[in-house]
Amino acid sequence: MIKKWEIVDSRIDKDYRIFRVRVDAARSPRTNRINEFYSLESNSWVNVIPITPAGEVVMIRQYRHGIRETSLEIPGGLVEGEDPRSAALRELAEETGYEGTAVSLLGKVSPNPALFDNLCYTYLVEGARKTHNLNLDASEDIEVDLVPLVRIPSLIAEGRINHALVIAAFYFYLNRKA
Repeated sequence: MIKKWEIVDSRIDKDYRIFRVRVDAARSPRTNRINEFYSLESNSWVNVIPITPAGEVVMIRQYRHGIRETSLEIPGGLVEGEDPRSAALRELAEETGYEGTAVSLLGKVSPNPALFDNLCYTYLVEGARKTHNLNLDASEDIEVDLVPLVRIPSLIAEGRINHALVIAAFYFYLNRKA
């Protein structure tokens, strides 16, 4: 059985506003050796699957600096001092100008437990309608795209939707219990 490692020392190495680099010295219960590990501490994240009365998913396209390409995604972002549900509704409104009539939690995942300490919550927003203009951060360029819900599985299979957390969100949606 794998045992929990003893944390001998822990410190924040750098703070980059949206995440902090934490360095842990931990003792292996198997070898008794101390090893150093780097982790990213971050607020939790949210993703939103907004569906219009016409059965379209309100999706966004935005340039992602990590891959240096535009990505087809669902609205989402950081939980900033509020609860995840409120963050999801805020991100939906800011990034798309849409609001909905029914909100439900579909699930949550650990984005990458080898490196990150946070969770990503996925919410379903039904009855999504455009109510106002986008309210983007200075570092965001986003286009809204309405995609028929029935096209989502093929867009994932074709690699046109390739963001792992977006795929996890649609997994929750497509496999939810009715």
